[in-house]
Amino acid sequence: MKTVVSVEGLDHWLGEGTLRRKVLSNVNFTLSEKELVILTGPSGSGKTTLLTLIGGLRSVQAGRLDVLGNRMNSLNQEQLAPVRRNVGYIFQAHNLLSFLTVRQNILMSLELHPGFSSDEAYARVNSILSDVGLHQHADKYPDQMSGGQKQRVAVARALIAQPRLVLADEPTAALDKASGRDVVNLLQDLARQGDCSILMVTHDNRILDVADRIVEMEDGKILTPALV
Repeated sequence: MKTVVSVEGLDHWLGEGTLRRKVLSNVNFTLSEKELVILTGPSGSGKTTLLTLIGGLRSVQAGRLDVLGNRMNSLNQEQLAPVRRNVGYIFQAHNLLSFLTVRQNILMSLELHPGFSSDEAYARVNSILSDVGLHQHADKYPDQMSGGQKQRVAVARALIAQPRLVLADEPTAALDKASGRDVVNLLQDLARQGDCSILMVTHDNRILDVADRIVEMEDGKILTPALV
């Protein structure tokens, strides 16, 4: 099966001077096409740092990182742009813009993808809103919706451009059991339909059963075998 993410000997530090500390140490990891991997471990173990490196939000300092066939070590900001267009992000706090409607929040993701006409963009948004069960809420604002509904919008926003990779950072942390399960099942179903791979950071033991593989981290290191 094709490899989507390959990490080898990855080290990373945060801070400067006397505050500089190592947060990742010799991390080796792979994510395959159509695979859903859950990254778990205590707070401060390096999970989110690894996620942001894979997503191109931080620069690689030491080791090797390949994402979607691109060596991330050597890419500048302009070269990172097309890689990021193929990555969808889902955050713990959903990060919706309160002054935009549901439809407008999702449409924003398509602005990074040239080539869509206005009609095509609206048709795609309407389709994915139906998929996440929010078609009737398209013109609402985030503060008019429940936490579970907001996270559904975040899932739609991440998947609207049919990315090859989705990175989800604690997507169920603020949700109750039923809403959290619904969001994860929805993410899994929609991503599989689009032949998408998912790397999800979570502390939520209620959703571990959806994973193809669980990778544990502690003190910046991978504890469980992470190479496939």
